[in-house]
Amino acid sequence: MQGKRAVIAVLNEVLTSELTSINQYFLHARMHKNWGFNALNEVCYKKSIKDMKQADALIERILFLEGLPNLQNLGKLLIGEETEETLKCDMSFQLAQIPLLKNAIALCEQEQDYVSRDVLEDILEYEEGHIDWIETQQYQINAMGLEKYLQAQLMEE
Repeated sequence: MQGKRAVIAVLNEVLTSELTSINQYFLHARMHKNWGFNALNEVCYKKSIKDMKQADALIERILFLEGLPNLQNLGKLLIGEETEETLKCDMSFQLAQIPLLKNAIALCEQEQDYVSRDVLEDILEYEEGHIDWIETQQYQINAMGLEKYLQAQLMEE
């Protein structure tokens, strides 16, 4: 099925964001694992895998629309050097991704591509949930103090 160029272009923009996210979260996961914060490692690793599945859905949709998925573009990775900074970087990344998704959804709605819109809405819902998780972690750091928070992230493997 021949898709509209604007839709394929915006799907590729979201794909670039997801590919960037995979790398950022995977690296943060392995940093947390190296530091012994297994709970944070697990969440970040699962997020990177979810992003990979979201990227796969976008690739399949772009191909279905007879477009060419661009896997060569990668945005800037925001990498923290300690736990609080990794959370801050992840929040910055997520907050930048939300308008991209909302604009892409609006374009798909305008172009009457409801299947692409639904794919993007699923991604948006997940990303908003992850923002909520990061906000919870930041609240816990402020309420408990960094040392107690980090101690809680030391769960056994």
